[in-house]
Amino acid sequence: MPHMDLHFLGGAKTVTGSQYLLVTKRARVLIDCGMFQGTPDESVRNRIPFDYDPAALDAVLITHAHLDHCGLLPVLVREGYRGHIHATAGTAELAALVLLDSGRLHEEFAKREARWERRNPDKVQADDRREHAQYAAALELAREGERRNGHDHPGSAAENGNTMTVPLPETGSIATHEHVQSSIEPVGPGHPRQGLSVLESGDRPAQLRDLDAPLYTEKDAAAVLSRFKTLEYEREREVAPGVWATLFDAGHILGSAIIRVRVQDDQGGPARIIVFSGDLGRPGAPILRDPTHQVGADYVLIESTYGGREHEPQDEAVRVLAETVRMVADAGGVLLVPSFAIGRTQDVVWELDRLVEAGKIPMLPLYLDSPMASKATEVYRRHQEYYDAETRGIAQAGGTPLDYPRQVVTNDVRQSEAIAQAKRPYMIIASNGMLTGGRVVAHLRNLIDDPGATILFVGYQGKGTLGAHLQAGATRVRLDGREVDVRCTIRSISGFSAHADEPQLLDWLSSFARGRTPGTDGFPRRVFLVHGDPEAQIAIEPKVRALGFETYIPQWHETVTLD
Repeated sequence: MPHMDLHFLGGAKTVTGSQYLLVTKRARVLIDCGMFQGTPDESVRNRIPFDYDPAALDAVLITHAHLDHCGLLPVLVREGYRGHIHATAGTAELAALVLLDSGRLHEEFAKREARWERRNPDKVQADDRREHAQYAAALELAREGERRNGHDHPGSAAENGNTMTVPLPETGSIATHEHVQSSIEPVGPGHPRQGLSVLESGDRPAQLRDLDAPLYTEKDAAAVLSRFKTLEYEREREVAPGVWATLFDAGHILGSAIIRVRVQDDQGGPARIIVFSGDLGRPGAPILRDPTHQVGADYVLIESTYGGREHEPQDEAVRVLAETVRMVADAGGVLLVPSFAIGRTQDVVWELDRLVEAGKIPMLPLYLDSPMASKATEVYRRHQEYYDAETRGIAQAGGTPLDYPRQVVTNDVRQSEAIAQAKRPYMIIASNGMLTGGRVVAHLRNLIDDPGATILFVGYQGKGTLGAHLQAGATRVRLDGREVDVRCTIRSISGFSAHADEPQLLDWLSSFARGRTPGTDGFPRRVFLVHGDPEAQIAIEPKVRALGFETYIPQWHETVTLD
Protein backbone atom coordinates (compact mmCIF):
# COMPACT_ATOMS: atom_id res chain seq x y z
CA MET A 1 0.00 0.00 0.00
CA PRO A 2 1.21 3.56 -0.67
CA HIS A 3 2.52 5.25 2.44
CA MET A 4 1.70 8.94 2.65
CA ASP A 5 2.10 11.74 5.16
CA LEU A 6 -0.14 14.78 4.96
CA HIS A 7 1.18 17.94 6.63
CA PHE A 8 -1.37 20.63 7.53
CA LEU A 9 0.66 23.82 7.16
CA GLY A 10 -2.25 26.23 6.82
CA GLY A 11 -6.03 26.35 6.63
CA ALA A 12 -6.11 24.38 9.89
CA LYS A 13 -8.64 25.87 12.33
CA THR A 14 -8.48 29.09 10.29
CA VAL A 15 -10.16 30.28 7.08
CA THR A 16 -6.91 31.48 5.52
CA GLY A 17 -3.39 30.28 4.77
CA SER A 18 -4.36 27.04 2.99
CA GLN A 19 -1.27 24.87 2.51
CA TYR A 20 -1.00 21.07 2.57
CA LEU A 21 2.12 19.04 1.89
CA LEU A 22 1.68 15.48 0.63
CA VAL A 23 4.76 13.31 1.09
CA THR A 24 4.84 9.89 -0.56
CA LYS A 25 7.60 7.33 -0.96
CA ARG A 26 8.75 9.03 -4.17
CA ALA A 27 7.45 12.59 -4.18
CA ARG A 28 6.63 15.77 -2.28
CA VAL A 29 3.66 17.72 -3.61
CA LEU A 30 2.34 20.98 -2.16
CA ILE A 31 -1.37 21.71 -2.52
CA ASP A 32 -1.98 25.46 -2.23
CA CYS A 33 0.47 27.97 -0.79
CA GLY A 34 -1.82 30.52 0.78
CA MET A 35 -1.28 33.62 2.83
CA PHE A 36 -2.71 34.04 6.31
CA GLN A 37 -5.00 37.06 6.44
CA GLY A 38 -7.10 38.78 9.10
CA THR A 39 -5.92 39.71 12.57
CA PRO A 40 -2.23 40.44 13.30
CA ASP A 41 -2.06 37.20 15.31
CA GLU A 42 -2.93 35.28 12.15
CA SER A 43 -1.03 37.31 9.56
CA VAL A 44 2.22 37.01 11.53
CA ARG A 45 2.15 33.31 10.66
CA ASN A 46 3.28 34.32 7.17
CA ARG A 47 6.66 35.11 8.74
CA ILE A 48 7.15 31.58 10.08
CA PRO A 49 9.59 29.81 7.72
CA PHE A 50 8.37 26.97 5.56
CA ASP A 51 8.49 23.63 7.35
CA TYR A 52 10.26 22.07 4.37
CA ASP A 53 12.90 22.91 1.80
CA PRO A 54 11.09 24.54 -1.17
CA ALA A 55 13.82 23.26 -3.53
CA ALA A 56 12.96 19.67 -2.55
CA LEU A 57 9.34 19.88 -3.74
CA ASP A 58 8.41 17.98 -6.90
CA ALA A 59 5.25 19.92 -7.74
CA VAL A 60 2.81 22.56 -6.55
CA LEU A 61 -0.95 22.46 -7.21
CA ILE A 62 -3.12 25.55 -6.73
CA THR A 63 -6.90 25.39 -6.29
CA HIS A 64 -7.62 29.03 -7.15
CA ALA A 65 -6.31 32.59 -7.27
CA HIS A 66 -7.40 34.05 -3.94
CA LEU A 67 -4.44 35.14 -1.82
CA ASP A 68 -5.32 32.78 1.02
CA HIS A 69 -4.60 29.93 -1.42
CA CYS A 70 -1.74 31.30 -3.54
CA GLY A 71 -0.37 34.34 -1.71
CA LEU A 72 2.90 32.80 -0.46
CA LEU A 73 4.02 31.54 -3.86
CA PRO A 74 6.47 34.46 -4.24
CA VAL A 75 8.17 33.44 -0.99
CA LEU A 76 8.25 29.79 -2.09
CA VAL A 77 9.96 30.65 -5.40
CA ARG A 78 12.31 33.17 -3.78
CA GLU A 79 13.42 30.49 -1.34
CA GLY A 80 14.29 27.93 -3.98
CA TYR A 81 11.28 26.28 -5.64
CA ARG A 82 12.04 25.73 -9.33
CA GLY A 83 9.33 23.32 -10.44
CA HIS A 84 5.93 23.78 -12.08
CA ILE A 85 2.95 25.41 -10.40
CA HIS A 86 -0.07 23.54 -11.78
CA ALA A 87 -3.41 25.34 -12.08
CA THR A 88 -6.13 26.13 -14.59
CA ALA A 89 -5.55 28.88 -17.15
CA GLY A 90 -8.09 31.08 -15.37
CA THR A 91 -6.29 30.64 -12.06
CA ALA A 92 -2.88 31.36 -13.60
CA GLU A 93 -4.10 34.63 -15.15
CA LEU A 94 -5.93 35.82 -12.05
CA ALA A 95 -3.05 34.82 -9.77
CA ALA A 96 -0.72 37.00 -11.84
CA LEU A 97 -2.93 39.98 -11.01
CA VAL A 98 -3.29 39.32 -7.31
CA LEU A 99 0.34 38.37 -6.67
CA LEU A 100 1.81 41.42 -8.41
CA ASP A 101 -0.65 43.64 -6.57
CA SER A 102 0.16 41.92 -3.29
CA GLY A 103 3.89 42.46 -3.81
CA ARG A 104 3.33 46.17 -4.39
CA LEU A 105 1.17 46.40 -1.28
CA HIS A 106 3.76 44.65 0.90
CA GLU A 107 6.38 47.12 -0.26
CA GLU A 108 4.03 50.01 0.49
CA PHE A 109 3.17 48.60 3.93
CA ALA A 110 6.89 48.43 4.77
CA LYS A 111 7.44 52.03 3.66
CA ARG A 112 4.41 53.14 5.66
CA GLU A 113 5.72 51.35 8.74
CA ALA A 114 9.12 53.01 8.34
CA ARG A 115 7.47 56.44 8.05
CA TRP A 116 5.38 55.74 11.16
CA GLU A 117 8.48 54.75 13.13
CA ARG A 118 10.30 57.91 12.10
CA ARG A 119 7.34 60.01 13.25
CA ASN A 120 6.79 58.05 16.47
CA PRO A 121 10.22 57.06 17.84
CA ASP A 122 8.80 56.91 21.38
CA LYS A 123 6.36 54.17 20.36
CA VAL A 124 8.73 51.96 18.36
CA GLN A 125 9.90 49.74 21.21
CA ALA A 126 6.35 48.94 22.37
CA ASP A 127 5.27 48.24 18.78
CA ASP A 128 8.23 45.92 18.18
CA ARG A 129 7.62 44.08 21.43
CA ARG A 130 4.00 43.52 20.43
CA GLU A 131 5.04 42.14 17.03
CA HIS A 132 7.69 39.90 18.59
CA ALA A 133 5.16 38.55 21.08
CA GLN A 134 2.81 37.69 18.21
CA TYR A 135 5.64 35.95 16.36
CA ALA A 136 6.62 33.98 19.46
CA ALA A 137 3.00 32.93 19.98
CA ALA A 138 2.79 31.74 16.39
CA LEU A 139 5.98 29.72 16.83
CA GLU A 140 4.59 28.08 19.93
CA LEU A 141 1.35 27.23 18.13
CA ALA A 142 3.36 25.58 15.35
CA ARG A 143 5.33 23.62 17.93
CA GLU A 144 2.09 22.46 19.56
CA GLY A 145 0.89 21.08 16.24
CA GLU A 146 4.14 19.21 15.68
CA ARG A 147 4.14 17.81 19.21
CA ARG A 148 0.62 16.54 18.55
CA ASN A 149 1.83 14.29 15.74
CA GLY A 150 5.29 13.45 17.04
CA HIS A 151 6.74 13.59 13.52
CA ASP A 152 9.86 15.14 12.18
CA HIS A 153 8.89 17.51 9.46
CA PRO A 154 9.58 16.69 5.80
CA GLY A 155 12.45 18.15 3.86
CA SER A 156 14.08 19.46 7.03
CA ALA A 157 17.36 18.77 8.70
CA ALA A 158 15.43 16.51 11.08
CA GLU A 159 15.48 13.77 8.47
CA ASN A 160 19.28 13.84 8.63
CA GLY A 161 19.48 13.77 12.40
CA ASN A 162 19.29 17.53 12.93
CA THR A 163 16.43 19.85 13.77
CA MET A 164 15.43 22.82 11.64
CA THR A 165 16.25 26.14 13.28
CA VAL A 166 13.50 28.69 12.83
CA PRO A 167 14.84 32.22 12.30
CA LEU A 168 14.16 34.75 15.02
CA PRO A 169 12.65 38.11 14.20
CA GLU A 170 15.07 41.01 14.11
CA THR A 171 15.01 42.84 17.42
CA GLY A 172 15.69 46.33 16.12
CA SER A 173 13.66 48.93 14.27
CA ILE A 174 13.77 48.92 10.48
CA ALA A 175 13.74 52.72 10.53
CA THR A 176 16.19 53.48 13.34
CA HIS A 177 18.22 50.22 13.63
CA GLU A 178 18.14 50.71 17.38
CA HIS A 179 18.23 47.68 19.67
CA VAL A 180 14.96 46.66 21.27
CA GLN A 181 14.90 44.16 24.12
CA SER A 182 12.71 41.16 23.35
CA SER A 183 11.52 38.05 25.13
CA ILE A 184 12.87 36.00 22.22
CA GLU A 185 16.35 37.52 22.03
CA PRO A 186 19.06 35.51 20.24
CA VAL A 187 21.30 33.83 22.77
CA GLY A 188 24.94 32.84 22.71
CA PRO A 189 26.44 29.72 21.11
CA GLY A 190 25.74 26.54 22.99
CA HIS A 191 22.73 27.92 24.83
CA PRO A 192 19.84 25.39 24.80
CA ARG A 193 17.51 28.01 23.31
CA GLN A 194 19.84 29.23 20.57
CA GLY A 195 17.42 29.87 17.69
CA LEU A 196 13.81 28.84 18.09
CA SER A 197 12.97 25.54 16.48
CA VAL A 198 9.46 24.52 15.64
CA LEU A 199 10.35 21.25 17.34
CA GLU A 200 13.20 21.94 19.77
CA SER A 201 16.48 23.81 20.07
CA GLY A 202 18.64 23.66 16.96
CA ASP A 203 22.36 23.61 16.30
CA ARG A 204 22.54 26.25 13.55
CA PRO A 205 23.03 29.97 14.20
CA ALA A 206 19.73 31.83 14.30
CA GLN A 207 18.99 33.86 11.18
CA LEU A 208 17.48 37.21 12.07
CA ARG A 209 14.07 38.09 10.68
CA ASP A 210 12.86 41.63 10.17
CA LEU A 211 9.12 41.67 10.82
CA ASP A 212 8.81 45.14 9.29
CA ALA A 213 10.44 44.24 5.96
CA PRO A 214 8.13 43.43 3.02
CA LEU A 215 6.95 39.83 3.14
CA TYR A 216 7.84 39.87 -0.55
CA THR A 217 8.17 42.39 -3.35
CA GLU A 218 6.61 42.91 -6.75
CA LYS A 219 9.81 41.52 -8.24
CA ASP A 220 9.43 38.37 -6.15
CA ALA A 221 5.86 38.01 -7.40
CA ALA A 222 6.92 38.47 -11.05
CA ALA A 223 9.35 35.54 -10.65
CA VAL A 224 6.41 33.22 -9.98
CA LEU A 225 4.57 33.74 -13.25
CA SER A 226 6.85 31.70 -15.51
CA ARG A 227 6.43 28.68 -13.24
CA PHE A 228 2.70 28.25 -13.97
CA LYS A 229 1.76 25.21 -16.06
CA THR A 230 -1.91 25.14 -16.99
CA LEU A 231 -4.21 22.15 -16.66
CA GLU A 232 -7.67 21.64 -18.13
CA TYR A 233 -10.57 20.39 -16.08
CA GLU A 234 -11.12 16.61 -15.91
CA ARG A 235 -7.84 15.61 -17.60
CA GLU A 236 -5.53 13.59 -15.38
CA ARG A 237 -1.82 14.43 -15.50
CA GLU A 238 1.19 12.98 -13.69
CA VAL A 239 2.65 15.95 -11.80
CA ALA A 240 5.30 14.09 -9.79
CA PRO A 241 6.63 10.52 -9.67
CA GLY A 242 3.68 8.32 -8.77
CA VAL A 243 1.33 11.27 -8.27
CA TRP A 244 -1.46 12.11 -10.74
CA ALA A 245 -3.73 15.12 -10.43
CA THR A 246 -7.14 15.87 -11.93
CA LEU A 247 -8.82 19.26 -11.60
CA PHE A 248 -12.61 19.66 -11.46
CA ASP A 249 -14.69 22.84 -11.51
CA ALA A 250 -15.24 24.13 -7.96
CA GLY A 251 -17.63 26.93 -8.99
CA HIS A 252 -16.02 29.38 -6.53
CA ILE A 253 -14.29 31.92 -8.80
CA LEU A 254 -13.14 31.71 -12.41
CA GLY A 255 -10.84 28.70 -12.84
CA SER A 256 -11.26 27.46 -9.27
CA ALA A 257 -10.66 23.76 -8.86
CA ILE A 258 -11.33 20.72 -6.73
CA ILE A 259 -8.13 18.66 -6.90
CA ARG A 260 -8.23 14.88 -7.04
CA VAL A 261 -4.83 13.32 -6.34
CA ARG A 262 -4.12 9.67 -7.17
CA VAL A 263 -1.02 8.21 -5.55
CA GLN A 264 0.56 5.00 -6.82
CA ASP A 265 4.02 4.38 -5.43
CA ASP A 266 4.70 1.14 -7.31
CA GLN A 267 4.00 0.44 -10.98
CA GLY A 268 0.81 -1.62 -11.14
CA GLY A 269 0.38 -1.44 -7.38
CA PRO A 270 -2.66 -0.20 -5.46
CA ALA A 271 -3.53 3.50 -5.58
CA ARG A 272 -4.95 5.89 -3.00
CA ILE A 273 -7.23 8.82 -3.84
CA ILE A 274 -7.21 12.11 -1.94
CA VAL A 275 -9.68 14.87 -2.81
CA PHE A 276 -8.94 18.48 -1.85
CA SER A 277 -12.15 20.49 -2.09
CA GLY A 278 -10.46 23.89 -2.25
CA ASP A 279 -13.17 26.51 -1.82
CA LEU A 280 -16.52 25.18 -3.01
CA GLY A 281 -18.85 27.62 -4.74
CA ARG A 282 -22.50 28.19 -4.10
CA PRO A 283 -24.78 26.14 -6.39
CA GLY A 284 -26.97 28.40 -8.51
CA ALA A 285 -24.62 31.38 -8.31
CA PRO A 286 -24.38 33.54 -11.44
CA ILE A 287 -21.75 33.35 -14.18
CA LEU A 288 -20.00 30.08 -13.28
CA ARG A 289 -21.00 26.42 -13.26
CA ASP A 290 -21.88 24.65 -10.02
CA PRO A 291 -19.24 22.67 -8.08
CA THR A 292 -18.52 19.23 -9.52
CA HIS A 293 -19.66 16.37 -7.33
CA GLN A 294 -17.10 13.62 -6.68
CA VAL A 295 -17.98 9.95 -6.45
CA GLY A 296 -15.21 8.23 -4.52
CA ALA A 297 -12.01 8.75 -2.54
CA ASP A 298 -9.94 7.32 0.27
CA TYR A 299 -9.49 10.68 2.00
CA VAL A 300 -11.24 14.04 1.63
CA LEU A 301 -10.22 17.50 2.79
CA ILE A 302 -13.28 19.73 2.77
CA GLU A 303 -13.52 23.44 3.52
CA SER A 304 -15.82 24.42 6.39
CA THR A 305 -16.03 28.21 6.10
CA TYR A 306 -19.79 28.27 6.57
CA GLY A 307 -20.13 25.37 8.97
CA GLY A 308 -23.22 25.93 11.13
CA ARG A 309 -24.65 28.56 8.80
CA GLU A 310 -27.09 28.64 5.93
CA HIS A 311 -27.25 31.31 3.24
CA GLU A 312 -30.50 33.06 2.53
CA PRO A 313 -32.07 31.85 -0.75
CA GLN A 314 -30.72 33.42 -3.92
CA ASP A 315 -34.09 35.01 -4.74
CA GLU A 316 -34.17 36.63 -1.30
CA ALA A 317 -30.63 37.95 -1.72
CA VAL A 318 -31.56 39.56 -5.03
CA ARG A 319 -34.74 41.00 -3.48
CA VAL A 320 -32.75 42.62 -0.65
CA LEU A 321 -30.24 44.00 -3.14
CA ALA A 322 -33.02 45.57 -5.20
CA GLU A 323 -34.76 46.92 -2.09
CA THR A 324 -31.51 48.49 -0.88
CA VAL A 325 -30.83 50.18 -4.23
CA ARG A 326 -34.38 51.60 -4.31
CA MET A 327 -34.04 52.79 -0.70
CA VAL A 328 -30.80 54.63 -1.49
CA ALA A 329 -32.33 56.13 -4.64
CA ASP A 330 -35.41 57.38 -2.76
CA ALA A 331 -33.24 58.92 -0.01
CA GLY A 332 -30.82 60.51 -2.45
CA GLY A 333 -27.98 58.73 -0.70
CA VAL A 334 -24.90 56.63 -1.40
CA LEU A 335 -24.63 52.85 -1.48
CA LEU A 336 -21.17 51.44 -0.72
CA VAL A 337 -20.62 47.75 -1.43
CA PRO A 338 -17.30 46.43 -0.08
CA SER A 339 -16.50 43.57 -2.41
CA PHE A 340 -13.63 41.30 -3.26
CA ALA A 341 -12.20 42.14 -6.66
CA ILE A 342 -12.35 38.58 -7.98
CA GLY A 343 -15.65 36.76 -8.01
CA ARG A 344 -17.88 38.84 -5.78
CA THR A 345 -17.64 42.06 -7.80
CA GLN A 346 -18.49 40.26 -11.04
CA ASP A 347 -21.47 38.53 -9.37
CA VAL A 348 -22.91 41.77 -7.96
CA VAL A 349 -22.52 43.63 -11.28
CA TRP A 350 -24.20 40.68 -13.05
CA GLU A 351 -27.20 40.88 -10.70
CA LEU A 352 -27.47 44.69 -10.94
CA ASP A 353 -27.47 44.43 -14.73
CA ARG A 354 -30.29 41.84 -14.63
CA LEU A 355 -32.30 44.00 -12.19
CA VAL A 356 -32.02 47.09 -14.40
CA GLU A 357 -32.97 45.01 -17.43
CA ALA A 358 -36.05 43.75 -15.58
CA GLY A 359 -37.03 47.27 -14.49
CA LYS A 360 -36.76 46.38 -10.79
CA ILE A 361 -34.26 49.12 -9.84
CA PRO A 362 -33.57 52.64 -11.10
CA MET A 363 -30.44 53.02 -13.21
CA LEU A 364 -28.23 54.79 -10.65
CA PRO A 365 -24.63 55.62 -11.58
CA LEU A 366 -22.29 52.82 -10.48
CA TYR A 367 -18.65 53.57 -9.70
CA LEU A 368 -16.46 50.48 -10.01
CA ASP A 369 -13.56 51.68 -7.91
CA SER A 370 -11.17 48.74 -8.04
CA PRO A 371 -8.45 48.51 -10.70
CA MET A 372 -7.96 44.90 -9.69
CA ALA A 373 -11.65 44.12 -10.26
CA SER A 374 -11.52 45.79 -13.69
CA LYS A 375 -8.54 43.66 -14.71
CA ALA A 376 -10.16 40.53 -13.27
CA THR A 377 -13.32 41.20 -15.28
CA GLU A 378 -11.20 41.27 -18.44
CA VAL A 379 -9.90 37.81 -17.53
CA TYR A 380 -13.50 36.66 -17.02
CA ARG A 381 -14.37 37.97 -20.48
CA ARG A 382 -11.51 36.01 -22.06
CA HIS A 383 -12.59 32.71 -20.53
CA GLN A 384 -16.19 32.11 -21.49
CA GLU A 385 -15.47 28.37 -21.43
CA TYR A 386 -15.94 28.58 -17.64
CA TYR A 387 -19.39 30.22 -17.86
CA ASP A 388 -22.64 28.50 -16.95
CA ALA A 389 -25.26 28.02 -19.66
CA GLU A 390 -27.22 31.18 -18.81
CA THR A 391 -24.24 33.54 -18.88
CA ARG A 392 -22.81 31.93 -22.00
CA GLY A 393 -26.18 32.35 -23.69
CA ILE A 394 -26.33 36.05 -22.82
CA ALA A 395 -22.80 36.60 -24.16
CA GLN A 396 -23.43 34.65 -27.35
CA ALA A 397 -26.59 36.68 -27.99
CA GLY A 398 -24.53 39.89 -27.91
CA GLY A 399 -25.33 40.83 -24.32
CA THR A 400 -22.91 42.20 -21.74
CA PRO A 401 -23.41 40.04 -18.63
CA LEU A 402 -20.36 41.49 -16.86
CA ASP A 403 -21.23 45.17 -17.37
CA TYR A 404 -23.73 47.60 -15.88
CA PRO A 405 -25.25 50.26 -18.20
CA ARG A 406 -24.16 53.34 -16.19
CA GLN A 407 -20.90 52.06 -14.77
CA VAL A 408 -17.89 54.33 -14.37
CA VAL A 409 -14.54 52.56 -14.02
CA THR A 410 -12.14 54.59 -11.87
CA ASN A 411 -8.59 53.34 -12.30
CA ASP A 412 -6.94 56.62 -11.31
CA VAL A 413 -6.63 57.59 -7.62
CA ARG A 414 -7.77 61.15 -8.35
CA GLN A 415 -10.88 59.79 -10.05
CA SER A 416 -11.51 57.66 -6.98
CA GLU A 417 -11.20 60.65 -4.66
CA ALA A 418 -13.53 62.70 -6.88
CA ILE A 419 -16.40 60.23 -6.36
CA ALA A 420 -17.19 61.91 -3.02
CA GLN A 421 -18.17 65.06 -4.94
CA ALA A 422 -20.48 63.28 -7.39
CA LYS A 423 -24.16 64.11 -7.48
CA ARG A 424 -26.24 61.74 -5.35
CA PRO A 425 -27.73 59.16 -5.47
CA TYR A 426 -25.07 56.74 -6.69
CA MET A 427 -23.48 53.37 -5.94
CA ILE A 428 -19.86 52.36 -5.32
CA ILE A 429 -18.37 48.89 -5.47
CA ALA A 430 -14.82 48.90 -4.09
CA SER A 431 -12.29 46.45 -2.75
CA ASN A 432 -11.66 44.84 -0.43
CA GLY A 433 -14.61 42.99 0.92
CA MET A 434 -13.63 42.94 4.61
CA LEU A 435 -12.62 46.63 4.87
CA THR A 436 -9.05 45.59 5.74
CA GLY A 437 -7.46 47.67 2.98
CA GLY A 438 -7.89 49.08 -0.51
CA ARG A 439 -9.86 52.04 -1.82
CA VAL A 440 -13.00 51.01 0.03
CA VAL A 441 -11.40 52.28 3.25
CA ALA A 442 -11.21 55.83 1.89
CA HIS A 443 -14.90 55.70 0.96
CA LEU A 444 -15.75 54.29 4.38
CA ARG A 445 -13.88 57.19 5.97
CA ASN A 446 -16.16 59.61 4.10
CA LEU A 447 -19.40 57.73 4.69
CA ILE A 448 -19.31 55.95 8.05
CA ASP A 449 -20.79 58.90 9.97
CA ASP A 450 -23.14 59.93 7.13
CA PRO A 451 -26.83 59.10 7.83
CA GLY A 452 -27.48 59.27 4.08
CA ALA A 453 -25.07 56.42 3.35
CA THR A 454 -25.66 52.66 3.34
CA ILE A 455 -22.95 50.02 3.55
CA LEU A 456 -24.06 46.70 2.10
CA PHE A 457 -21.95 43.64 2.93
CA VAL A 458 -22.26 40.84 0.38
CA GLY A 459 -19.76 38.32 1.71
CA TYR A 460 -17.95 36.74 4.62
CA GLN A 461 -16.41 39.08 7.20
CA GLY A 462 -13.39 37.57 8.92
CA LYS A 463 -13.29 37.31 12.68
CA GLY A 464 -11.89 40.48 14.23
CA THR A 465 -12.13 42.58 11.06
CA LEU A 466 -13.76 46.00 10.89
CA GLY A 467 -16.41 44.52 8.61
CA ALA A 468 -17.30 41.91 11.25
CA HIS A 469 -17.59 44.59 13.94
CA LEU A 470 -19.94 46.67 11.78
CA GLN A 471 -22.03 43.63 10.92
CA ALA A 472 -22.33 42.88 14.63
CA GLY A 473 -23.91 46.28 15.23
CA ALA A 474 -20.97 48.34 16.48
CA THR A 475 -21.99 51.97 17.03
CA ARG A 476 -18.44 53.25 17.40
CA VAL A 477 -15.31 51.91 15.67
CA ARG A 478 -11.65 52.81 15.35
CA LEU A 479 -10.69 54.06 11.90
CA ASP A 480 -7.27 55.50 11.04
CA GLY A 481 -6.32 55.41 14.70
CA ARG A 482 -9.31 57.43 15.92
CA GLU A 483 -12.75 56.48 17.14
CA VAL A 484 -15.72 57.48 14.99
CA ASP A 485 -19.48 57.11 15.41
CA VAL A 486 -21.32 54.79 13.02
CA ARG A 487 -24.24 56.80 11.64
CA CYS A 488 -24.63 55.12 8.27
CA THR A 489 -27.03 52.22 7.67
CA ILE A 490 -25.47 48.74 7.73
CA ARG A 491 -27.07 45.91 5.76
CA SER A 492 -25.89 42.42 4.88
CA ILE A 493 -26.72 39.79 2.29
CA SER A 494 -25.40 36.26 2.73
CA GLY A 495 -26.85 34.91 -0.52
CA PHE A 496 -24.02 36.38 -2.60
CA SER A 497 -21.32 34.42 -0.83
CA ALA A 498 -18.89 32.63 -3.13
CA HIS A 499 -18.75 29.79 -0.60
CA ALA A 500 -21.15 26.90 -0.21
CA ASP A 501 -23.09 27.01 3.06
CA GLU A 502 -23.43 24.10 5.47
CA PRO A 503 -26.29 22.26 3.69
CA GLN A 504 -24.48 22.68 0.36
CA LEU A 505 -21.20 21.40 1.81
CA LEU A 506 -22.98 18.36 3.24
CA ASP A 507 -24.75 17.71 -0.07
CA TRP A 508 -21.43 17.78 -1.94
CA LEU A 509 -19.83 15.50 0.64
CA SER A 510 -22.73 13.05 0.59
CA SER A 511 -21.86 12.13 -3.01
CA PHE A 512 -18.94 10.09 -1.67
CA ALA A 513 -21.35 7.91 0.31
CA ARG A 514 -24.07 7.31 -2.29
CA GLY A 515 -24.34 3.61 -3.05
CA ARG A 516 -21.54 2.80 -0.60
CA THR A 517 -21.14 1.84 3.03
CA PRO A 518 -18.20 2.44 5.37
CA GLY A 519 -15.32 0.13 4.56
CA THR A 520 -16.25 -0.35 0.91
CA ASP A 521 -14.13 0.85 -1.98
CA GLY A 522 -14.52 4.60 -2.60
CA PHE A 523 -16.07 5.38 0.78
CA PRO A 524 -13.65 7.84 2.43
CA ARG A 525 -11.72 6.43 5.35
CA ARG A 526 -11.53 9.89 6.88
CA VAL A 527 -12.80 13.39 6.18
CA PHE A 528 -10.56 16.25 7.29
CA LEU A 529 -12.33 19.51 8.11
CA VAL A 530 -10.14 22.42 7.02
CA HIS A 531 -10.42 26.10 6.05
CA GLY A 532 -12.82 27.08 8.82
CA ASP A 533 -12.91 28.82 12.17
CA PRO A 534 -13.14 26.42 15.15
CA GLU A 535 -16.78 27.36 15.81
CA ALA A 536 -17.77 26.48 12.24
CA GLN A 537 -15.90 23.18 12.35
CA ILE A 538 -17.42 22.19 15.68
CA ALA A 539 -20.88 22.95 14.26
CA ILE A 540 -20.53 20.92 11.08
CA GLU A 541 -18.50 17.96 12.38
CA PRO A 542 -21.40 15.96 13.93
CA LYS A 543 -23.41 16.38 10.72
CA VAL A 544 -20.51 15.01 8.68
CA ARG A 545 -20.30 12.09 11.08
CA ALA A 546 -24.04 11.54 10.63
CA LEU A 547 -23.32 10.82 6.97
CA GLY A 548 -21.20 7.88 8.13
CA PHE A 549 -17.77 9.48 7.80
CA GLU A 550 -14.96 9.42 10.32
CA THR A 551 -13.86 13.03 10.83
CA TYR A 552 -10.75 14.81 11.97
CA ILE A 553 -9.98 18.49 12.62
CA PRO A 554 -6.22 18.95 12.19
CA GLN A 555 -4.12 21.51 14.00
CA TRP A 556 -1.69 23.89 12.28
CA HIS A 557 1.64 22.08 11.57
CA GLU A 558 0.19 18.69 12.43
CA THR A 559 1.16 15.64 10.36
CA VAL A 560 -1.19 12.73 9.71
CA THR A 561 -0.08 9.43 8.21
CA LEU A 562 -2.42 8.07 5.53
CA ASP A 563 -2.25 4.30 5.06
